[in-house]
Amino acid sequence: MARSTTTEAVVLRSFRLGEADRVLHVYTLERGRVGAVAKGVRKTKSRFGGRLEPFSHVELVLHQGRGDLDTVTGASLLRSHDRVRSEPYRLQVGTIGLEAMLRLFTEQEANERAFTALTRFLDALEAVPASAGARAALEPVVLSFQLKLLWVSGYMPHLGSCVECGEEDAPLVAFLPSAGGVLCAACDGGGIPLSPDGLHGIRTLLHTPIADAPAAELGERARRDTLAVVTGSYEHHGGFRLKTVSA
Repeated sequence: MARSTTTEAVVLRSFRLGEADRVLHVYTLERGRVGAVAKGVRKTKSRFGGRLEPFSHVELVLHQGRGDLDTVTGASLLRSHDRVRSEPYRLQVGTIGLEAMLRLFTEQEANERAFTALTRFLDALEAVPASAGARAALEPVVLSFQLKLLWVSGYMPHLGSCVECGEEDAPLVAFLPSAGGVLCAACDGGGIPLSPDGLHGIRTLLHTPIADAPAAELGERARRDTLAVVTGSYEHHGGFRLKTVSA
């Protein structure tokens, strides 16, 4: 039976369909990941205007028919996040975050914590200064966001002790994605190298609000180690690498 629902959503991706329509991939508070068609959105006089661009935080009315895609019948803009779209560095960082959502959350299954993390990430990203020449994948805000997504997906790295022997006092020197945690030197047989700064940085970002990630003042090695742990977790648990990071 066809029905309509109203829900908050963030537009993750959109692409053209026909002469005037767009297909949207949105992450909603009520239903998780949803695919929808916005009819006539590319027309000059479209009633949706610019409200359905990627990064937009909106309230949508979605009509569920018999097909795989819903139809957008109403859209109200809550936060446009134009500051993210209009500055190259913030745009690069934001695109990494949206791809992480697309790859980790593929089902119509509500996850309030994931939706909250997404909206807080976009809000925090608006305050990130432009940083010409910096590598977007090492931005603390997006590293913190991705660690939070792994957490709410059930893939949070175990960081308190060696996952093989349980040792807590020996230096922890590597991360093993297949075991989901860190290793001491005696148990390391080829894990991802992890420096003391990296381990401290990951712990800090996991337990710090996304908006406060820049204040952690992580060094280059800590950021690179964090990215390696995130990437290794994606490869093992999801079988993917983010194109926006690899490019």
